[in-house]
Amino acid sequence: MTDSQTEQSEETSIVHRQFDTDRDDPAMAVAEAVADLEGCEPTDLTTMYDHVDHVIDNLFSNPPSPEAQIQVEFSYEGYRITIDQSGDARFVRVG
Repeated sequence: MTDSQTEQSEETSIVHRQFDTDRDDPAMAVAEAVADLEGCEPTDLTTMYDHVDHVIDNLFSNPPSPEAQIQVEFSYEGYRITIDQSGDARFVRVG
């Protein structure tokens, strides 16, 4: 995961992260990012598999062609998270 970038607006802020698509457990990278945003440990959060099962793992382990431009979008721990097949992720606080 690379450094984050944050876009601020009056209603919301968007945090950008870049995930390593070769990581063994990409869902854990999402939990780590949310924990970082919340100032807690990943073990303090609910498990990712309760929310997206193996979808993120499959997105990175069997990626479609780049022309497909696949995105996965889901809610987790008060964030709306969008992850592209390239590893680009956006976190928007919704709750």
